[in-house]
Amino acid sequence: MIEEFTEKTKVAVVGTGAVGGYYGARLAQSGVDVTFLMRSDYDYVSRHGLKITSIHGDFELPEVKCENNAVNIGAVDLVLIAWKTTSNMYFQEVISPLLHEDTKILTLQNGLGNTDQLAQLFGADRVYGGLCFVGINRLSPGRIDHSTSGLIRLGKYVSEPDDVTVQVLGDFLAQRGILCEVVESLEHAQWMKLVWNIPFNGFAITEGGVDTAVLLTRDGMEDRIRRVMHEVQTITAALGYEISDSFIDHQISVTWGMHAYRPSSMIDYVEGRAVEVEAIWSEPLQRAKALGVPVPEMETLLREIRLRINQR
Repeated sequence: MIEEFTEKTKVAVVGTGAVGGYYGARLAQSGVDVTFLMRSDYDYVSRHGLKITSIHGDFELPEVKCENNAVNIGAVDLVLIAWKTTSNMYFQEVISPLLHEDTKILTLQNGLGNTDQLAQLFGADRVYGGLCFVGINRLSPGRIDHSTSGLIRLGKYVSEPDDVTVQVLGDFLAQRGILCEVVESLEHAQWMKLVWNIPFNGFAITEGGVDTAVLLTRDGMEDRIRRVMHEVQTITAALGYEISDSFIDHQISVTWGMHAYRPSSMIDYVEGRAVEVEAIWSEPLQRAKALGVPVPEMETLLREIRLRINQR
């Protein structure tokens, strides 16, 4: 197997909120050379480090390598992108200084269109996507709470039958304490993640900024959630992939078990930040229309989301 990623691999984490902070901290904890690119948390973390409370064991990184400018980091071997898709207009400016000829880019972002944009800017062969099935919240600067799962489903943007690089990257992450599953089709995995993200992030906003426990107990809401999930299932089938009814049932069951979980887009909404409308709702809807798949529930949900955001 190709040894592209070793203990000497240099990693830059771009976007050190909940997701980037947690997975970057896991890599740093295992001894990987990780530098975090930070904005708002830079002053605090550079002095006090990172503290992670986790179902897999709490830990602290009292000293953290961090910078507030990508130029100061320089070229690395792996760029881990975890900022919100609302910042993607800065890809060229921020990512370019981090690249050498063989640098790989792994985006852990939600929604659709991120890997396409990265491939257009920096070359398709270096781009990977990771779908995070995890419950993580940033509690305050430098403090992250990990409450559920932690799995990354990993795929390459363009993968040939004999291409083993995605497995090498998956092994690198898994050997350093990150649960990782390599998938044959990144596109399929992206739509599977949207089965949860589109309805739960969306209705948590349209219902006024509520957690998943409140959402599921509201009259008729589970039925609406399921109808949206089945529309995502139909789009995916038109692309040639399968999402089973049992997968949808499992997503509902798991969410009941998450209790009062606050979806990331709901947090952005209630705290007055930009919401990832394009990547999570608009882009999937446009792709459904291009395929000729009717999705009235998704259309209604997007209208309601935009109305709520405009009324803030």
